[in-house]
Amino acid sequence: MKVTNDQLKLVANTIRCLCADMVEKANSGHPGAPMGMADLAATLWLRHLKVDPQDPAWKNRDRLVFSGGHASSLVYALTHLSGMGGVTMEELQTFRQFGSRCAGHPERGVMPGVEVTTGPLGQGLAMAVGMTIAAKMKKRPNRTWVFCGDGDIEEGISHEAASVAGTLKLGGLTAIYDFNDIQIEGHVTDTNRDDAMKRFEAYGWKVLKIDGHDYDQIERAFRKAEKITDVPVLIIATTVIGKGAPTKANTASCHGAPLGAEEVAATKVALGFDPEKSFYVPQEVYDVFAGRAALCHRWRNADAKAEKEALKAQGIDPRKIPVEKPEELRARLLAALPKFDQEKPIATRAANGTAMNALADVFPNLVGGSADLEGSNKTGLKKYGWISADDFTGRNFHWGVRELGMSAIVNGITAYEDFRAFGATFFVFSDYCRPAIRLAAIMDLPSIFVFSHDSFYVGEDGPTHEPIEQLAAMRTMPNVTTFRPADANETAYAWVEMLMNTKGPSCIMTTRQNVPVLEGTSAEGVAKGAYSIWQAGRQDKDTILFIATGSEVSLAIEAAKKIWDESQQSVRVVSMPSVERFLAQKCTYREFVVPEYMTKRVIVEAGSRFGWDRFRLDFKTTQFVTKDDFGASAPYKVLAEKFGFTVDNVYAAAKKLI
Repeated sequence: MKVTNDQLKLVANTIRCLCADMVEKANSGHPGAPMGMADLAATLWLRHLKVDPQDPAWKNRDRLVFSGGHASSLVYALTHLSGMGGVTMEELQTFRQFGSRCAGHPERGVMPGVEVTTGPLGQGLAMAVGMTIAAKMKKRPNRTWVFCGDGDIEEGISHEAASVAGTLKLGGLTAIYDFNDIQIEGHVTDTNRDDAMKRFEAYGWKVLKIDGHDYDQIERAFRKAEKITDVPVLIIATTVIGKGAPTKANTASCHGAPLGAEEVAATKVALGFDPEKSFYVPQEVYDVFAGRAALCHRWRNADAKAEKEALKAQGIDPRKIPVEKPEELRARLLAALPKFDQEKPIATRAANGTAMNALADVFPNLVGGSADLEGSNKTGLKKYGWISADDFTGRNFHWGVRELGMSAIVNGITAYEDFRAFGATFFVFSDYCRPAIRLAAIMDLPSIFVFSHDSFYVGEDGPTHEPIEQLAAMRTMPNVTTFRPADANETAYAWVEMLMNTKGPSCIMTTRQNVPVLEGTSAEGVAKGAYSIWQAGRQDKDTILFIATGSEVSLAIEAAKKIWDESQQSVRVVSMPSVERFLAQKCTYREFVVPEYMTKRVIVEAGSRFGWDRFRLDFKTTQFVTKDDFGASAPYKVLAEKFGFTVDNVYAAAKKLI
């Protein structure tokens, strides 16, 4: 089916009117970008994009990302016109309203066809890089297309992600840059005079420049991009923001506010539409989209047939492929874990690497790398190669010093299909990762983030490298599961839980310094977030309850033993590797581990006290051994003494409760 330029123009103008109507009815939104991008989007969808509206999850589909998520009305117009997901005209009229699938910015899992949640500018571009990497690793024929704008190109993450894409020579990635020279405060050139063409060419991209409203130029650029397979492509498309609006086009006023009823009516007249009709679509537009959908559906069916035939050729019945149950997977992962010698203290970062390598052998979709810190993070998967521009068969990545870019690319890889991708760095630099972790949490995306050097025990590097408030900050983010394991065994068990967690990102924080391999660690306890790791005496209201995480659990155990040996005072030590997991348990389990009648409590963690007061029942009967100011530069044993993280100081805190 050939779609003519006249048909593309009709489709684009229909989209402009639909987007203007959506924003006007909601009295909220961004009409300018969708109206300016309509010609590009119509040409891409109807002539090049391989998506099947009947099967939005088709594995060999092209991936389309709108990095400028404020252009969401354009996404919903395309989704409706194509028939994807049964998005009705009535739903378009609920744009930006509570409970609507047509949310203010596109949300993965809410609107069919939305590959990733976008909104914070630049992250969509970075996730598109991740998707392209994943496609290369899976040897899939699809392309990744990403619409981006001036804001995406200005954000620092675009530099990080584009540099990675160029280094890896990511053929199959095409970024369409909607260059309209307008942002909220006026012209982009008032604040940014970068030469985007030279910049991306320096990264190793092929750059094309076109008029984003000339269908012949658009078509030639898209065809050329499809033929380029050895490097990523940037198409700089000069457009007019709000194109079609008689007085507000090419002005900042149409970026983030409704056009107004008079301007919407005038726009429709200028585009040849009836100003009295809202949310109107000519039948010819539906027909053109239906024709493209039918073609893509045939391609999808051919793929499905080829896949079945390939399985049969291997003697596999496609209807009888076994599906591993969660409990079976957990048992298999636990069985693969390494054993650790209790006589040999080991840093949990080292144990983390040992556990990862053991699990990588039985969990083939685990891939990732560090932000130039593999030797310190201990995250290299030793049996498996390194991804490079010439070889995508490995499982390890050199991300370079690009923490935010790394984290967003990890999200893109994880979102692509069934990879479990991880990124790693020092914990203090999680501040650079947080925007991407937050998007993973919003998307329910099970990305994994490995953070070593988890406290002031970093030592000589000083306060700039010693995390204090980062633990509390990470725990405040909804839908993020954090693990701060006490020893090598808890570290290994935490990895099982992270691989089992499919609803939201997981983070693990590991030590630089050696810590004892403890007795009494529990896989079930780690799974539930907290458990009693050591106790003595009658467990009643007089018991002194220690709650600790990470490297401080061994301090709490030694202090508790000292209390018990000296006075036979009942004690209990609770290791709480995951506060979120523990708080998610039923109240009966929480009460079993941390009973309310045990009011005498000592809470120990080498980080901020913030968040721990939830476990305090009484001001007079709770002691905190925490760190609420910045660290210092010195050997870590000196810092532990100076900051009070010693057995004697924890013991002294407990003695105050007797």
